[in-house]
Amino acid sequence: MAAYRDLFWWSADGIRLHARDYPGPDGADAPPVLCMAGLTRNARDFAVLAERLSGSRRVLAIDFRGRGESGYAKDPMTYVPLTYAQDVAALLADQSIDRFAAIGTSLGGIVTMLLAGMLPGRIAGALLNDVGPVVEPAGLSRIRGYVGRSSTCPTWMHAARGIQEANGDVYPDWTIEQWLAMAKRVYRLNSSGRIVLDYDMKIAEPFRLPGGEAGPDMWRALAALGSAPVLIVRGERSDILSAATAQRMVEQMPRATLVTVPAIGHAPTLEEPALQPVIDAWLDEAR
Repeated sequence: MAAYRDLFWWSADGIRLHARDYPGPDGADAPPVLCMAGLTRNARDFAVLAERLSGSRRVLAIDFRGRGESGYAKDPMTYVPLTYAQDVAALLADQSIDRFAAIGTSLGGIVTMLLAGMLPGRIAGALLNDVGPVVEPAGLSRIRGYVGRSSTCPTWMHAARGIQEANGDVYPDWTIEQWLAMAKRVYRLNSSGRIVLDYDMKIAEPFRLPGGEAGPDMWRALAALGSAPVLIVRGERSDILSAATAQRMVEQMPRATLVTVPAIGHAPTLEEPALQPVIDAWLDEAR
């Protein structure tokens, strides 16, 4: 039996969107978990975590518009966090989901915070993976350097070596098997038999506008999580979430816990062995 089924729903502007739906055990009454990936990533990032967590509850791993199995937007200016949050709200309505826990990596964490403001009281708990209300300028500059640049590879090994070259400082101890696994999450095989990045290159366009990274006051968005348990995961070498911002988040949230993953940059995969009991303990609280 497959670990998940493909779930599709429609955005307000007519885009067919996709999530992997891991059903969980019959009779599970805990709030489902929504997993949301980073800017250029997709539902496959959560394959291992989602299958493990689905032993106790339903898990939905979302492809944002323009990624994975979701449709591409006609208007690239809709590739912004507020629209992604609206798309997720449409999924919740489609599936009649009231309360839920949220796991958000990078962009997915920003969407989680926005959802907290849009849907007061409905988030039972949030895991914010290497992201907070302040995104460090060095990290933004690095993202601008690669997002939207097309890349094709003749073999999966070429793709893995390319990712290793670009991200070796993020995961310094990874084996080639781990780089190959990441390549198969980041890339897809197209109809011409080429291995290509699995997202719409136009997601970069909002970043090119003057002040394109600006958005709502994310400290207010974070505060909207209220008394829900919040697990903040930070890579020790992150250039997106600073240690100072992470500490301020803990100080401002009544039920926040900070865990730093040693020797990792942006972002932890959430498959790190030391994180598993921490994630389980957070999820037990998120009810």
